[in-house]
Amino acid sequence: GLTCSIQVSDLARSMKWYQEKLGFTKLYQIDDMGWAELSTEIKGVNIGLSQVEKVGPSGNTKLTFGVKDLDHTRATLEKQGVKFTGETITIPGMVKLATFMDPDQNVHMFYQGLQAE
Repeated sequence: GLTCSIQVSDLARSMKWYQEKLGFTKLYQIDDMGWAELSTEIKGVNIGLSQVEKVGPSGNTKLTFGVKDLDHTRATLEKQGVKFTGETITIPGMVKLATFMDPDQNVHMFYQGLQAE
């Protein structure tokens, strides 16, 4: 398995955001520890949210989530107020990429493979 830990400033807000915006499912939440885990659609890959007093600047680690239709995903989330940075990048015959941020400005990315197109 793999659990990707993300620092957040407000556990409740982030739990709601990751469930509503990205469709992850709550596994458990331990408020006394400021920790919660959500499952993704990929078996054995979970997202851990760790509440901290101050979220540090985003490092070089960027979680990249595969989607079937990046243009649709981006349009849907932008309508819900999710902030994307820059335009969608397309590498013909290979991949589409779009970078976005969660409420604490943690940077993530969506990708859509184009090999079968």
